[in-house]
Amino acid sequence: MEKFEKLTGVAAPLPLINVDTDMIIPKQFLKTIKRSGLGVNLFDEMRYDDNGNEKPDFVLNKPAYREAEILVAGDNFGCGSSREHAPWAIKDFGIKAIISTSFADIFFNNCFKNGILPIVLPKAQVDVLMKDAEKGANARITVDLEAQTVTSSDGEVFQFEVDPFRKHCLLNGLDDIGLTLEKAPAIQAFETRMTAERPWV
Repeated sequence: MEKFEKLTGVAAPLPLINVDTDMIIPKQFLKTIKRSGLGVNLFDEMRYDDNGNEKPDFVLNKPAYREAEILVAGDNFGCGSSREHAPWAIKDFGIKAIISTSFADIFFNNCFKNGILPIVLPKAQVDVLMKDAEKGANARITVDLEAQTVTSSDGEVFQFEVDPFRKHCLLNGLDDIGLTLEKAPAIQAFETRMTAERPWV
């Protein structure tokens, strides 16, 4: 998993509340077990018309936000069914951090497992960042995980909380497999000892 330390990038504003996982990645795209290739289908029903043509008014179809790495979203982002394809699609599109007033629990946890930083801030601060994001590609927001700060393009700084263990995992690029591999010497020592003590097992 890619390390997340400090990110400065374009933020796309999505001021919708209760964006559920079916809106993030519709059910017809859940057949794959690959984490790559889903970015093109992110927000599929909002991004494309019935003929597969882009809707020019949708934020991620606008030239200023095609390379967005941060999403500023409305309340209760990621609600609905617990599909890991949702963070897969977000990450594959190129978004590495999401800022909202609240997230659905399962989606929130899945973000960390897939290298995405979900940031919870008070509504007044999210509103400031939403307006900042609406300025387009020239308004670049900075997310500093080590310092636990979000800085607007105007230099306004907001502090956010993050679980220390999850912070450690993101800073070091550790997913569940990476965490297990950190314990490889201890696992090997245990297996060697058990083989000697219980050769019949």
